[in-house]
Amino acid sequence: MNGETILYIIVGILTAEFILERVLSSMNIKAMSATLPEKLSGLYDKEKYKRSQDYQVEKDKLGFYSSTASYFLTVILLLGGGYAWIDKFTRDSFDSNVIQVLAFFAIISLISDLIGIPFELHNTFKIEEKYGFNKMTPKTYIIDKVKGYALGGLIGGLLLWGFVAFYSNFPDTYWIIAWVVFMLFALGATMFYANLILPMFNKITPLEDGELRTAIEKYAEGVDFPLGRIMVMDGSKRSTKANAFFSGLGGNKNIVLYDTLIEKLSTAEIVAVLAHEVGHYKRKHTLQMFFISAVNMFITLFILSLFINSSELAEAMGASKMQALFNTKRQILSPLNLVAFSMLYSPISMITGLVVNAFSRKNEFEADAYAKDTSSSEALIDALKKLSVDSLSNLTPDPNYVKMHYSHPPLLQRMEAMED
Repeated sequence: MNGETILYIIVGILTAEFILERVLSSMNIKAMSATLPEKLSGLYDKEKYKRSQDYQVEKDKLGFYSSTASYFLTVILLLGGGYAWIDKFTRDSFDSNVIQVLAFFAIISLISDLIGIPFELHNTFKIEEKYGFNKMTPKTYIIDKVKGYALGGLIGGLLLWGFVAFYSNFPDTYWIIAWVVFMLFALGATMFYANLILPMFNKITPLEDGELRTAIEKYAEGVDFPLGRIMVMDGSKRSTKANAFFSGLGGNKNIVLYDTLIEKLSTAEIVAVLAHEVGHYKRKHTLQMFFISAVNMFITLFILSLFINSSELAEAMGASKMQALFNTKRQILSPLNLVAFSMLYSPISMITGLVVNAFSRKNEFEADAYAKDTSSSEALIDALKKLSVDSLSNLTPDPNYVKMHYSHPPLLQRMEAMED
């Protein structure tokens, strides 16, 4: 298969994915019911329910504009030889293959981010502001951007540098070495996220002694849960939306509560939410999802290893035939091949995403059942209702959209499962 044919296949895949996403989004908006389901009656008054649907429509419209811009940018870079031009620029500018690859992806990432910034700003300072969610200031946005660039550049750069180094020095086993390193990094990120990464963006403080802390500790002791630190994060610095999560593995399970969650839920409701999270630990969902991720990464890297030296992939991205052959003969990693592979592999990624989301939704039901057995299903349902109303969630999403995008079941399904 020659480079031109591969190029047309890539454009076809990108176009099909763009159309599929827009069709699903349209179906999701159309699925919104004018009246609340009977089991959710009283959750919203008529005016606020209409407001929640207006919010979903505005978010979808912005998503359409954003995805359209991204789609056309990618197609223009493909058909106009933009990727090849950037590749040539980095090769002409640097002698080291590692630096060439790092510079290539730094430029691509920067272009992509710059295209997305207007949509981010509109979402944060227009839509989220309009509906009362945004608490972020322009200063905080800029600081977050700078920190994000620095952290992303450091972590992404190190991982990419490692991959190129493995490729150059271990041509037969580089993908296995890369897999081990990537999974160790993922494990480390899971263990130390709350202690190392989160404090770079948010203020973390210990939960004060009082009714809530006593209730959490009593529950953890009652279910033999290895509770570590209980921390409060200033989520209100950026948004009024509430959340909570665990961080760490084994005997180092730290709780992070958004300050907004503490403000909006009762003690019993917060304990029920944490009981749900404990259910994930007790049912070994974290280990299960890590294993699925590891298998998925192993398969992806193995398939990549079969095509990474393909001169046809580089040609499809606009490289000259001589340059593509030169790269493969000298064991020089071409970033064009990595980009082409990621686009060709995206249909498989979509399928694996469906499988992962299905597992995740199953796990959520199991965690809800654990909370029901060890805490209070009524308190958990009340908490989920409050959080759904507070975030203006779509209460009647399209089932196909749920399969594609939802890692958590819709509110009504979770309620029905706990009421059985």
